[in-house]
Amino acid sequence: MADRGVDLAALPKEVREQLAELELELSEGDITQKGYEKKRAKLLAPFVPQTQNVGVSIKLTPGHSSDPASSPNAVPIAAPRQHRAHRSGGTRDDRYRSDIHTEAVQAALARHKEEKMALPMPTKRRSAFAQSPAEDCTPPDTSSASEDEGSLRRRQAAISAMLAQNLQSPEYWINRSVQGSSTSSSASSTLSHGDGKTHNHNHSQGQTSMLADVLAHTRIESSSIPPDVTSTVPSTVPQDRNSRADLPPNIVVKGMSRGQSRSSMMDTAGGVPAHSRVSTKIQQLLNTLKRPKRPPLSEFFLDDTEEIVEIPQPDPNTPRPEGRQMIPVKGEPLGVVSNWPPALQAALARWGATQAKSPALTILDITGKPLYTLTYGKLWTRSLKLAYTLLNKLGTKNEQVLKPGDRVALVYPNSDPGMFWVAFYGCLLAEVIPVPIEVPLSRKDAGSQQIGFLLGSCGVGLALTSEICLKGLPKTPNGEIMQFKGWPRLKWVVTDTKYLTKPSKDWQPHIPTANTDTAYIEYKASKEGTVMGVAVSKISMLTHCQALTQACNYCEGETLVNVLDFKKDSGLWHGVLASVMNRIHTISVPYSVMKACPLSWVQRVHVHKARVALVKCRDLHWAMMAHRDQKDTNLSSLRMLIVADGANPWSVSSCDAFLNVFQSHGLKPEMICPCASSPEAMTVAIRRPGTQGAPLPARAILSMAGLSHGVIRVNTEDKNSALTVQDVGHVMPGALMCIVKPDGPPMLCKTDEIGEIALNSRAGGTMYYGLPGVTKNTFEVIPVNSGGTPIGDVAFTRTGLLGFVGPGSLVFVVGKIEGLLSVSGRRHNADDLVATALAVEPVKTVYRGRIAVFSVTVFYDERIVIVAEQRPDANEEDSFQWMSRVLQAIDSIHQVGLYCLALVPANTLPKTPLGGIHVSEAKQHFLEGSLHPCNILMCPHTCVTNLPKPRQKQPVGVGPASIMVGNLVAGKRIAQASGRDLGLIDDQEQSRKHQFLSEALQWRAQTDPDHVLYMLLNAKGVAVSTATCSQLHKRAEKITAALLERGGINTGDNVVLLYPPGIDLIASFYGCLYAGCIPVTVRPPHPQNLPATLPTVRMIIDVSKAACILTTQTLMKILRSKEAAASVNVKTWPNIIDTDDLPRKRPPNIYKPPTAEMLAYLDFSVSTTGMLTGVKISHSAVNALCRSIKLQCELYSSRQIAICMDPYCGLGFVLWCMSSVYSGHQSILIPPMELETSLPLWLSTLSQYKIRDTFCSYSVMELCTKGLGTQTEALKARGVNLTCVRSCVVIAEERPRLTLTQSFSKLFKDLGLSPRAVSTAFGARVNLAICLQGTAGPDPSTVYVDMKSLRHDRVRLVERGAPQSLPLTESGTMLPGVRVIIVNPETRGPLGDSHLGEIWVNSPHNASGYYTIYGEESLQADHFNTRLSFGETETLWARTGYLGFVRRTELLDASGDRHDALFVVGSLDETLELRGLRYHPIDIETSVSRAHRSIAESAVFTWTNLLVVVVELSGSEQEALDLVPLVTNVVLKEHHLIVGVVVIVDPGVIPINSRGEKQRMHLRDSFLADQLDPIYVAYNM
Repeated sequence: MADRGVDLAALPKEVREQLAELELELSEGDITQKGYEKKRAKLLAPFVPQTQNVGVSIKLTPGHSSDPASSPNAVPIAAPRQHRAHRSGGTRDDRYRSDIHTEAVQAALARHKEEKMALPMPTKRRSAFAQSPAEDCTPPDTSSASEDEGSLRRRQAAISAMLAQNLQSPEYWINRSVQGSSTSSSASSTLSHGDGKTHNHNHSQGQTSMLADVLAHTRIESSSIPPDVTSTVPSTVPQDRNSRADLPPNIVVKGMSRGQSRSSMMDTAGGVPAHSRVSTKIQQLLNTLKRPKRPPLSEFFLDDTEEIVEIPQPDPNTPRPEGRQMIPVKGEPLGVVSNWPPALQAALARWGATQAKSPALTILDITGKPLYTLTYGKLWTRSLKLAYTLLNKLGTKNEQVLKPGDRVALVYPNSDPGMFWVAFYGCLLAEVIPVPIEVPLSRKDAGSQQIGFLLGSCGVGLALTSEICLKGLPKTPNGEIMQFKGWPRLKWVVTDTKYLTKPSKDWQPHIPTANTDTAYIEYKASKEGTVMGVAVSKISMLTHCQALTQACNYCEGETLVNVLDFKKDSGLWHGVLASVMNRIHTISVPYSVMKACPLSWVQRVHVHKARVALVKCRDLHWAMMAHRDQKDTNLSSLRMLIVADGANPWSVSSCDAFLNVFQSHGLKPEMICPCASSPEAMTVAIRRPGTQGAPLPARAILSMAGLSHGVIRVNTEDKNSALTVQDVGHVMPGALMCIVKPDGPPMLCKTDEIGEIALNSRAGGTMYYGLPGVTKNTFEVIPVNSGGTPIGDVAFTRTGLLGFVGPGSLVFVVGKIEGLLSVSGRRHNADDLVATALAVEPVKTVYRGRIAVFSVTVFYDERIVIVAEQRPDANEEDSFQWMSRVLQAIDSIHQVGLYCLALVPANTLPKTPLGGIHVSEAKQHFLEGSLHPCNILMCPHTCVTNLPKPRQKQPVGVGPASIMVGNLVAGKRIAQASGRDLGLIDDQEQSRKHQFLSEALQWRAQTDPDHVLYMLLNAKGVAVSTATCSQLHKRAEKITAALLERGGINTGDNVVLLYPPGIDLIASFYGCLYAGCIPVTVRPPHPQNLPATLPTVRMIIDVSKAACILTTQTLMKILRSKEAAASVNVKTWPNIIDTDDLPRKRPPNIYKPPTAEMLAYLDFSVSTTGMLTGVKISHSAVNALCRSIKLQCELYSSRQIAICMDPYCGLGFVLWCMSSVYSGHQSILIPPMELETSLPLWLSTLSQYKIRDTFCSYSVMELCTKGLGTQTEALKARGVNLTCVRSCVVIAEERPRLTLTQSFSKLFKDLGLSPRAVSTAFGARVNLAICLQGTAGPDPSTVYVDMKSLRHDRVRLVERGAPQSLPLTESGTMLPGVRVIIVNPETRGPLGDSHLGEIWVNSPHNASGYYTIYGEESLQADHFNTRLSFGETETLWARTGYLGFVRRTELLDASGDRHDALFVVGSLDETLELRGLRYHPIDIETSVSRAHRSIAESAVFTWTNLLVVVVELSGSEQEALDLVPLVTNVVLKEHHLIVGVVVIVDPGVIPINSRGEKQRMHLRDSFLADQLDPIYVAYNM
């Protein structure tokens, strides 16, 4: 076939031998006909004369070889006919099948074959995601169960041949070029668009075997390179336009750029410890991300601009339309025929009277055999009865339920066309408006709520249905029909004949001449899923029938086989309306029959000698797949095979393939008539049946890249990215068509531009019923020319179809508006993407080809999401392989990055009534996190190209702008604040005279021995032990004696106190002071969790070089137990003294330190960054701190305070052990662990003892908020009353948790808690208490700061509710004696008011330094005794390591001055430096926790420039993968960061310390050591 014009005899000998071999293969059946033609064409290609003239802007190739002479300058070669693919196993794939496309995809993938895939597979816990079994009734893959399902037998040989050979020369595509067509532009201009581009191809180099290569091969359309996501080195690129864009594979990945290299931060810059599975995966991911991708970004966002997002610069090489403005195209005039009826009902009346015996409708049973035939006589009488019943018999005698013009729902199953016809025509005769809808199968049908919206907007109150259907509807327990979600209340009427009343003799239906009143309403679902009703007027309905009759040349008495849904669209227009007008006999083939027997419609055509068949591509496809069973069918009776979805670009392959199979059964090529239609405009265009022998219409082979820019370009460059489309014939008779821009004003397109088809015709819909606003923009559009002036006063209707008018006024459709995805200014068609995905051997992975494609808007652009159903037997490996291949294919062919690719279990995507995928509902599920994928791959690094540029840090130096003038820095007041002065306050108390706490206790034991200082409560609220001044003193003495005797302790030795929270801890603390040793309090190990808690105890004991351990008997046993031996060496504990029953001995003397600068105790704590730090606290610091707290909180002997927090470090320990002894007030001690058994304990204690001041930790507050939030009524009933509480202070070393304190205040407001009572304190390692909201200062103020500025280390105050705003609350009033200043951590110069910097503190109770074994003096000096670089350089400050700012408020403090508020933003050590910006983990975590209801807690950390988000899942494991896209979305949207890894874990995995702070570094170490046992780990590409 491909050898015309080639002299076979002249071919070289080896070629002739290969040809002979091919012939042999074909004759023996080793190769398909198609494979044979291909290979043969390839062999002959070098010997075929070349074609020269390509001068048309649409390249049209005839579908079949025609006489070469008809085109004088065409070279006579016939291209092999392009039969498109026959794919296996796919639902929607009927519409998307195409061999050419499959080959293109395979070829694109073949390029990536050699390279090793570098995609890290996600890690999944095995128990998770048992696949839901596929429905039992799943038919084999050849037939399938969805509206647009089909299946495909891929010709393996053809494909392998295809992959083996290089893609053929363009001759294969063009067999003749059409000259001088209406859309031609000059040859040179066409070529300049095609070949003139110079592309920077990313050719994959052998050395770079990373996934990015896989995704390479994109055309990088401009010369610079996108910022490297993995390194902070700016990538430099040669500016030569044609330079190669390969980057060397050895870009260094920077490690953590944070000061000291800590042992906990594994040094990962060079390589990865091989033992860690997770790390190697991340390393793989990093390598993957090193490759530049997508058009690079140019000018970037500067700090000060409001604009966040990067706007890519337009590429000068983008193809632009160049044709002239199009001229509207007129259809042929609508002929006037003398016997056309004045209204459709009149036609029925006529046939019912004159042709009563004539068959109107044949209904098939489930096996495909005719069940019964409805004649025109029966149809007429039944419709008449129904009309009479509706108007006269529904209500009581005098009240009429239905009036003409009322809307009525028609609810009939697809298997019952007869009842539907009668109901439809009955409504027309009664002049009520039918609204056909699908039968609701369950209360939660996909989209049923939207159908409710339709019924509501149409004001429907009555539904007609059949008896059988009514019985099948879901019922409530008492037998009533269920109220469907979102539906109005409906009255159901059964229309079976036995329930209808015969009209009285004098009753006649009113049949007026067709006018503009609504005849019926057809439903239509929009892209967003809303369902609207398109109203069709009586005149439109009639005119449309006339236009169809003329276009299709319908004749009386013909037979028509209808496979389509008869309730709407072509199935209704041809099969119910036009057929009755022309007295056609319709044979309706229901969907259920098609499922059982795909050939049934072909057999009906054969048996009834049908003249017309009405089908969709899927029906062609199914029939073709099943035709082997049937040898004797004959289709020669057909004069017209109407393909209702012929407008789909992929229909051409189904038509070709069907023709290929059935041409031998009498099917004539010119009988295939694709048509295009839309609910709004009804039929837009239809191909008229051709005459035998006339040349078939040509096809357009378009460049996908051109299409994405909305222009028509012949595909010249790359065969892979071509789209072949067939025409849908000419405009309908009597209509006027133009092409307008799809968005913005309806401007006419140019001739080589793709736009939305708009139609002016009397035969279209008139409005969206009940929705005047939306109607205007669709049904009343007046096109304008390029100058913006209207081209006339005729209103057009937008059809929702995208296309163009080709040569000879043929209409071509390339997609639908609702399938349009606009990504970075380019348009892609969802159907094209589905086709590409399906061409990637879906057989192993995708269940029946069910794939949904939609876009979601994330970070100012649309992002493409593909969701496919996974076959129940598909394995992880295959699925992942398939997903990565789809990424490559879509990237190669469409040059667009996918954002997310998800696989869900078979049969779980929401379905449309006919079994297709309900895309808008699927999108809704995706965004709500209820899709429950079993596999997911996110690629945000690839497709998010509009991130702002990483910030380049400016060189640090003290510039002239920082010059100080008095107390001003650069024109602003210096940011500093101080508490009241300690020295000036006259303190009458005796305790003032005592420099040491040990002396204060002795003095109290003498002067007021029976005053109770401490009371310890148990879970029941009972005081289990109390301590008066003298009891505490005596107990301390006993411990001192034991220490000196049994411990052999020397003065100054460190002693570890290992006690549960209680009075023993306090007594042993004073025992140590009496003995002159230095106490170190340590939290005891948790007996149920020794492996996790005991090593910390061991570490503190080792680091502090303790000489002995004081503890209880129980704990001593635990320390020496077998279980303990498993985690630590128990033989090397220091001397352990149990203090439970000590002999009554007094020490010979009580030690008094020579100076107050001596150490009083060591305070050890593990910071959130995982560092253990011990600080030294001197006697003078203890004294100053206790005095400061006493003054701030007004504590004296008659006071009672309640403490509910852990007493092991920081301010908690000071309040628990020291404050009462200093101030003499009584402390009620509530161990937090008692709350676990009795939640209300703390609150009921406050109420019972009428406590004014209480102190707690965040963990206690959170416990109460979560646990008691719903029980406030019960607590009230028990008499809990919190009106007495004046201050409730949360003790913490972090930014105040505003949401928690606010929820707590709101929840317990009902119990009388004053909203002003709750406040926070702030301390750090260098100073345990900097702020504490006491009684004197003003209420803490709250400000809102802009998060964008905060990332740039600037504070910008905004209004409440501003976008990207973060509420911060003051950390409490500065304690007396404390001064803070805000300092630039790099220049160490002071900062101005409201500037962000490090908080430095100066106060008599600063710690004396870190307790280190070797004494790192440099760090010591830097953190504890440091000076400003300019300004007041004499003062010594301690650096807290926290970022914050000071702001002068309008409030007045106790002394009458304006109050300076300190706002803590977060710890410097914890901040994440990403893209040159500074992030606080808590902000990202807050966003993440809001993303989905099943996220219990989250934590973030970075690892080699990747952001890792760990999420605790509180829901079921099947929700785990739903969280991945939601977490990625929210972080991208709110923080402009791309998440690198998402780890889903069980609740309780994120470690939290006693203060309720997350231990992120511990978490990071566990993650890298692979100890988390995650449910799922997703590596975002």
